[in-house]
Amino acid sequence: MRRYARKAILVDEDGGPEQLRLGTRPDPQPDAAELLVDVRATALNRADLMQRRGHYPPPEGASDLLGLEMAGTVAEAGAACEGFAEGDRVFGLLPGGGYAECAVIDHEMAMPIPDSLSFEEAAALPEVFLTAYQALYWLGGLAEGHRVLIHAGASGVGTAATQLVVEAGAEALVTASAPKHETCRTLGAGAAIDYRNEDFAERVDEITDGGGVDLVLDFIGAPYFQKNTRVLRTDGRLVLLSVLGGTTVESVDLRRLLAKRLHVKASTLRARARDYKVRLTQEFAAYALPLFKEGALRPVIDRVYDWTDATDAHRRMEANENAGKLVLRVTRGT
Repeated sequence: MRRYARKAILVDEDGGPEQLRLGTRPDPQPDAAELLVDVRATALNRADLMQRRGHYPPPEGASDLLGLEMAGTVAEAGAACEGFAEGDRVFGLLPGGGYAECAVIDHEMAMPIPDSLSFEEAAALPEVFLTAYQALYWLGGLAEGHRVLIHAGASGVGTAATQLVVEAGAEALVTASAPKHETCRTLGAGAAIDYRNEDFAERVDEITDGGGVDLVLDFIGAPYFQKNTRVLRTDGRLVLLSVLGGTTVESVDLRRLLAKRLHVKASTLRARARDYKVRLTQEFAAYALPLFKEGALRPVIDRVYDWTDATDAHRRMEANENAGKLVLRVTRGT
């Protein structure tokens, strides 16, 4: 079994993007049910920014390196990894460790890369599409004909969710800053609301003639809670995936939840049990891989950086300048 000192992006100490540097780590050692993958590309997620600042530690037993997704080629397949061979192109979700030349992944969470996709495109898919699929279908009960309000519509998860909603025969309404509206519309959003200059609840009322929406996908948290419950229809669902805007809601009138029979659900994915993530990955792969092959679903990439420029990529995400995913190309010999 290989044991090389390979390149990885390290965090010297908790703090800003300037703490990122290229260093070395030994190859991770896969067990019988894991694949060792030569990583060709990884992608940024806001969890990386939080972990870099010391606010989001990895789950117990996971790599302490940043990176929740990757795409690459199989370098070694454990004895229990049926269906995989050295050289296979794979991508998938990780609990950590994607910012490295090599990573390990449970073989039941590795997905084959469609021939139509590059490594960079494949690396942009796992975290955002699995998160969106879980939120929409498993938690939100997405069905044909639904109206769905997606906050942060130009984010990685937002762009994935919009495509999944449209593919389901439902209608996507999104909030995003005005310069990002065109990106959202090209993905099929029925309306784009400028959250900086418009009251999204009033606009939803106008767009739906007061009918509201069946499902809200929210990353903002406390500042949006009251308006989210206002725009939901009876029996509607609010799925909370992050609290980027704040954690404490003041003066909540619970009568609205009772009167509308609202469902409020919250979820993260990284800390979920292995079996849950395996089931999610395999259900998503069966549904979505054919759609990626056909081009019905696609990665939305804002920029691809060489991984030696990871600091710049982190700064762009922190400034909220990206529309879609920021990808790091892992170049050998750097």
